[in-house]
Amino acid sequence: MNPRFRFTPQAEAQLAEIIDYIATDSEDAASRVLNGIHEALDKLAEMPEMGHAREDLTDRPLKFWGIYSYLIVYDPTSSPLSVIAMLRGARDVEEILKNR
Repeated sequence: MNPRFRFTPQAEAQLAEIIDYIATDSEDAASRVLNGIHEALDKLAEMPEMGHAREDLTDRPLKFWGIYSYLIVYDPTSSPLSVIAMLRGARDVEEILKNR
């Protein structure tokens, strides 16, 4: 567990699903993606305003950060940084966020 960021239960489940899916093809690739996501979250925890607001997707004060083909959705005002969702970029992000 990293003291600089935390996952909501939904985001934790989404991340596990992503890593499990990648691991079916390559454990090394899954490890690289997981490490890359954690590195990105460390940077976002330092500078939470780095991400992009997407008012077209949600009126909540969330930020978005892309890494590989995934989107990190987080609350830049939280401490530790709260990861709201971990999504494949190809998903219907707007619809998923409406249900949160």
